[in-house]
Amino acid sequence: MIMLPALFQRALPVLKKLEDAGYQAYFVGGSVRDLLLNRKTNDIDIATSALPQQVKGVFPKTIDVGIEHGTVVAIYNQIPYEITTFRSEDDYKDHRRPDSVTFITSLKEDLQRRDFTINAMAMDSSGEIHDPFLGREDLNAMVIRTVGNADERFKEDALRMMRAVRFMAQLNFNINIDTFNSIMNNRNTLQYIAVERLSAEFEKVLGAPYKRSSFKVMEETGLHEFLPQIKGEVVRAAADMLFDHLTNEQMWLLLNHLSQNGPDFLEPWRLPSKKVKYISRTLSFLSDRMEKEWTPYSIYLAGMPAAIDVERVYQVLNSSVGKADDSYLRDMHDSLPIKKRDELDLSGNDLMKWTGKAGGAWIKDLIEKTERAVIQREVPNEKSTIREWLGLCNHQ
Repeated sequence: MIMLPALFQRALPVLKKLEDAGYQAYFVGGSVRDLLLNRKTNDIDIATSALPQQVKGVFPKTIDVGIEHGTVVAIYNQIPYEITTFRSEDDYKDHRRPDSVTFITSLKEDLQRRDFTINAMAMDSSGEIHDPFLGREDLNAMVIRTVGNADERFKEDALRMMRAVRFMAQLNFNINIDTFNSIMNNRNTLQYIAVERLSAEFEKVLGAPYKRSSFKVMEETGLHEFLPQIKGEVVRAAADMLFDHLTNEQMWLLLNHLSQNGPDFLEPWRLPSKKVKYISRTLSFLSDRMEKEWTPYSIYLAGMPAAIDVERVYQVLNSSVGKADDSYLRDMHDSLPIKKRDELDLSGNDLMKWTGKAGGAWIKDLIEKTERAVIQREVPNEKSTIREWLGLCNHQ
């Protein structure tokens, strides 16, 4: 008997309510995979033989999130659960989604439409695993294999090829040879996938703990050709580096630097504007770091999070093994007289009062000049001393 984490324990009554109403109900997909791998999972999916309207009849409070495709969200004990009716799918004419779905009563047929064997398992309320496509064997062998014919699965949804390399990066698995060859043969169909969907999968690769192997497979299969800005030389250069420890943001910084495209590298990916702004700003500090060592002032300008991101990418670019030692950066930052501009004992109002002049660009120039001098310990961070240092003591 499998010991169920709290997430599953809380959801068990949902299965049992469906069963008590005369329907089949199972936990399915990635949550079952992660349970068997003893990995943390954040949400669970439930599949049932009940039709959407029947699901709505079992639970008093539901939300129609995708009822035409069989999915209803049931609210149980104030927690939302996605419940999807067993279904088979018609032809995929756009390599993305089926033209139509047919509701069925067979669990095996429902699992048969899924992408990989490790995601095509189900668990009932007693804890029994239903595994018609030997996903558990592939889990033990650490193999990613499509359910049935790989060409058919990838022609149905081309994004599954990116999902394969994503699972490699997350689980440290290998791709089965037939699945690998099918990716090579079908990679051109990625051209039909919206960049937002590609970006979402690639983001998960970049944040995963075993991503270097995925980069090698993307290069070997040619998948990188369909990712914005990821040219062959970029993916080849990256695949030779030891970067598994880098975070998502650090990976974007590394790839951006290798592309030599500057901030334009990020534009086609349609990433959140806050992330684009951060990476673009941090890229300039990486360029400086490639030329010279950190100074107290450059660490002050960058800020500690950006400085750490830059340093770790710098270490990878310079073939340092393992995680970079950030302690000297932290020591440098800790010793700064001020950590941010609002700690500077000088304001624009002070300058206007001392000089009797109206505001303008000159204020920004003097504040930056003073900021640098304080950081470099040329003047203490004291208003009277700063005024004297600026030569404004004889002004009003």
